[in-house]
Amino acid sequence: MARLNVNPTRMELSKLKGRIKSARRNHKLLKDKRDELMKQFLEIVRQNRDLRIKVEEALMRAHGSFTVASAVMSPEMLEQSLIYPKQSVSLGISYKNIMSVDVPRYDYKTENDDPSEIFPYGFAQTSGELDDAVSELSQILTDMLKLAEIEKSVQLLAQEIEKTRRRVNALEYVMIPQLNETIKYIKMKLDENERSNTIRLMKIKDMMIEETRGK
Repeated sequence: MARLNVNPTRMELSKLKGRIKSARRNHKLLKDKRDELMKQFLEIVRQNRDLRIKVEEALMRAHGSFTVASAVMSPEMLEQSLIYPKQSVSLGISYKNIMSVDVPRYDYKTENDDPSEIFPYGFAQTSGELDDAVSELSQILTDMLKLAEIEKSVQLLAQEIEKTRRRVNALEYVMIPQLNETIKYIKMKLDENERSNTIRLMKIKDMMIEETRGK
C-alpha cells in the first residue's frame, strides 16, 4: 500500500493519528448504516414481492373481465361506455426518511365517496363483466400506488447501499491502510533520527573526553 507524501515529523504524526481515529470511527458508522440499510431493503423487497403478486392477480382478473365484456359488447359501445369518466382522482406525494434516504409516499383522493361514481355509464346496455372489471381496477388502485412507492423505495435504497458500500471499502481497503503505512513510515524515520542523534551525541561526548585527556 502506497503511503502519503508527508514530512516525517512529530506534528505530521499527530495529525495522522487524529485522521486515522476519525477514519475508523466513520468506518464503523458507515458499516452500521450499511447493515441497517440492508435490513430495511430486504424487508421492503419481501413486501414488494407479496404485493406485486396480489396486484398482478387482480389485473389478470380485470383483464379477463374486460376480455369477456369486449366479446359480448360492440367495440363502439365499449368505447362509448368508458370515454367519459365520472370520478376524478387527485394524487399527492410526501416523503419518509429511511436512514437519510427520502422515499416517496403516495396518497390519492377521489372527488366524492359515492362508490357508484366509478362507473361512467348506465347499466342498461353494458355487461356485468364490464362492471366487474371496472370494480376490480378501482379496488386495486390503492395497492398499485403502494406497489409504486415500494418499488421506488427499493431503487433508492439500493443506490444508497451501493454508495455506502463504496465508501466503506474506500476507508477499509485504501484510506486506513494508507494512513497506517504512513504512520509506520514516520515512526521509523523518527526512530532513525533519534538513533542518529544519540550516536552523534555519544561521538561528541567521546571527542570531548579524548580532548580532555589530551590536555
